[in-house]
Amino acid sequence: MTLNFHPDRLLDGRPTLTAMADEGIYRSQFVTGTSNGGLTAHPGGARWLWESRIFGGAYDDAPPEARPVYGALNFRHRPAGAAPRFGSAHFRLKPEALPRTTFCYPDSYLEPESFGVAARMSLIALAEADDQDALDDYIEAQVHHPVRLDQDVSALVLDPSYRDTDIETAASKLPCPTEWHPGFRLTVDVLRRHPDYRGQEFVELGTEIAVAGVLTPRILGEAARTGDHDDQALKRVWHYLARFGAQ
Repeated sequence: MTLNFHPDRLLDGRPTLTAMADEGIYRSQFVTGTSNGGLTAHPGGARWLWESRIFGGAYDDAPPEARPVYGALNFRHRPAGAAPRFGSAHFRLKPEALPRTTFCYPDSYLEPESFGVAARMSLIALAEADDQDALDDYIEAQVHHPVRLDQDVSALVLDPSYRDTDIETAASKLPCPTEWHPGFRLTVDVLRRHPDYRGQEFVELGTEIAVAGVLTPRILGEAARTGDHDDQALKRVWHYLARFGAQ
């Protein structure tokens, strides 16, 4: 299982990975108030309602820290993680986390009817038979109980654009090894070939952000930290990079 995220987005004024290194825990959107998907993790919000439906109300009155965190089952063995839609980096979890994990297909925001646990599921066959975009074909995983970086994580896997940066320095402070996947890199020329994927305005934004005609996760993260761009617009640019820039 992998937990994909953007390591350089700010959380309480710190890069997310720095905050994780300081706290030693992978926290849910209900705690952080941030997300690489929708921002609906609050009482009565869409995420709250999905969890209430999926788990039979078990978390309705639970504190934010007790709620599950979201990842995906990497049955396709993708080097950048099972769900790069949600970020260029990922934590690879140890097998010991499987017994406390539940799964669904498709993503919970689509109100799925198919669920499973590690010992009993038919979701892989369901996902393999479904014709979905490469950013949408993951089996969602909900990991219950706190995910501790010193107990539950076998490795942090980063994009090579973060080599020799503060992100690599933060990674060195984690209680798990750091690995590198082949990376995401998208040229403006390729970006401009796909205006219908997320929209022409996001092609134009990606072109504006690009450095020397190229987008990488680090470049996109630097643009996000300026505060000059709408976060949801940058999310769409990331979708372009993740979908068409995988090496």
